[in-house]
Amino acid sequence: MKLAIIGTGKIVHEAFYALSFLPSIEITAIYARPHSREKAEALAREHAVPEVYTDYAELLESSEADTVYIGLVTSAHYDYAKRALLAGKNVILEKPFTETLGEARELIQLAKENGLFLFEAITVLHSIVYEKMLESIASIGRVRMALLNYSQYSSRYDAYREGKVLPAFDPACGASSLSDLNVYNIHYAAALFGMPDEVHYFPNRGFNGMDVSGVLVLRYPDFNAVCTAAKDSDSPSFVCIQGEDGCMRIDGKPNVAPNLDITRVQKGKPPVPDAAGAMQRPVTEEHIENHPDHRMVQEFRDFATIIEQSDYEARDALLDETETVMKILERAKA
Repeated sequence: MKLAIIGTGKIVHEAFYALSFLPSIEITAIYARPHSREKAEALAREHAVPEVYTDYAELLESSEADTVYIGLVTSAHYDYAKRALLAGKNVILEKPFTETLGEARELIQLAKENGLFLFEAITVLHSIVYEKMLESIASIGRVRMALLNYSQYSSRYDAYREGKVLPAFDPACGASSLSDLNVYNIHYAAALFGMPDEVHYFPNRGFNGMDVSGVLVLRYPDFNAVCTAAKDSDSPSFVCIQGEDGCMRIDGKPNVAPNLDITRVQKGKPPVPDAAGAMQRPVTEEHIENHPDHRMVQEFRDFATIIEQSDYEARDALLDETETVMKILERAKA
């Protein structure tokens, strides 16, 4: 993969660090708008990137890159991705994918019609923890409840409390706790359970109308998935999937998934009383540790492999999941 980096923000710095563990991916160029040229040049020097562009059309026409990674605000995703696809470039698009379901569907159709690769950079789907959850979910019996929380006091929230609206709290940039943080929870639900029957969102709104925190309820045929996220407050983050015969739990931020604990009921063994006087079923416990070099490394590795192997089936499976998430987001916003 020959990759062009689009943007100079915080997520781009993380991407550069993650890509340092993947020398097989060649970074050929970086793009920034003219006012951010100095930032792009500094990143290019630091990471030995040969070309710096401030004209996106020129990059798409002249760069050796076969793939662009777009790490811009959500409101810019659709336009930059569409222009890249029309220029014959593969696209890795930061989460959330686009602002609307219609935009997402148009990009997906464009990629498929032109035999190109289009991915959402969502770390949730690229880790040993997620793979183990898929493998093990049947072993915890019929799912009865899913509780997911990603709460992280934003480094920009102090400014917001003083009335200053930075891009992370600007609805015009596509920012919200729903799309910035809860989207990770939604990806777990969509990947594990598919499209829910009902979507209900209860936001806490700031002075400019942005949802700074909120609770999303996804109603499946016989259970609810409750997804909470906050940029205005902190709490321990987790993912917990409860079944009739066990549960799976991630203790930590859903986008990192540092570990997974799987508890399974030992069938055929009698329950025993606990200290509270309740009867507890005997269980077995399995613990999985996830120690990635960086949370974004595996997704870039997977994208490069899919492109190199021309694995359109894998592309389509990921795009189907992304489209489900976009359906949920659109219904939640409504």
